[in-house]
Amino acid sequence: MIRVFTFLAKIIIWFLLISVGLVIIFRFVPVPVTATMLMDEESITKDWEPLSDIDRNMVRAVIAAEDSKFCSHDGFDREAIERAMKSNANGGRIRGGSSISQQTAKNVFLWQGGGYFRKGLEAWFTFLIENMWGKRRIMEVYLNVAETGIGTYGAEAGAQRYFNHSAASLTPLEAGRMAAALPLPKKRAVANPSGWLRRHGNTIAARVGVVRRDGLDACVYD
Repeated sequence: MIRVFTFLAKIIIWFLLISVGLVIIFRFVPVPVTATMLMDEESITKDWEPLSDIDRNMVRAVIAAEDSKFCSHDGFDREAIERAMKSNANGGRIRGGSSISQQTAKNVFLWQGGGYFRKGLEAWFTFLIENMWGKRRIMEVYLNVAETGIGTYGAEAGAQRYFNHSAASLTPLEAGRMAAALPLPKKRAVANPSGWLRRHGNTIAARVGVVRRDGLDACVYD
C-alpha cells in the first residue's frame, strides 16, 4: 500500500512540475502545435502573430461573442456555467459555459471532448494561465490557436483565408463573422454566411462597439 501511495505521489509531483513548466514556457514562446492540430485530418494552415498585429476588432468580437466578462472574472464565468448546467439539465439545447481562458487552456494543453477528468485538468490549467500569463497573453494565445476553419488555425490564417488580407486590419463585420463561426468552425461559413449565421455575425459586429465603449477589453490593452 505504501508503494502505491509513493507511486501516486510521484505521478502527482511530476504532473505539477511538467504542467507548471509548460505554462511558464508558453508564457514567452509561441505555441508550436496543439493536440487538435495534430488530430486534424486536413493539412493545417497556421500563422502565429503577436497581439499587436491583430486588429482590436477581432479581440472585441471574440469578447462580445464568447466571453463578455473576460476582463472581470478569474478564468471562470460562474453565472455562465450555472446557466449552461440548468439548460442542459432541463433538456434544453446543449450549451457550454466555458470562458476564453478555459477554451485557451483546453486548446493548448488538452484535447477536445468532454468528461469530468478532462474538465478537471482544464480547470487546473485555467487557474495556472490566469495567474501566470495574465489576460493579454491569454487572448494572444487564444487568437493564435483557435480553429477558424477547416484546417485553419488562428486569426491571421483565418483572415487570409476568408478575406485575403492580414488580421491586422479587420472590420467589425469581418471580425464578427469570424467570431460567429468559432464554436463550429468546420460547419459555419465565414465569407458568405446566410440565414441565422449571417444575422448572428452582424449582431456580434454591432456588439464590437459596445465592447469598445464599455471598456470590456481594457484588461487586454492596459
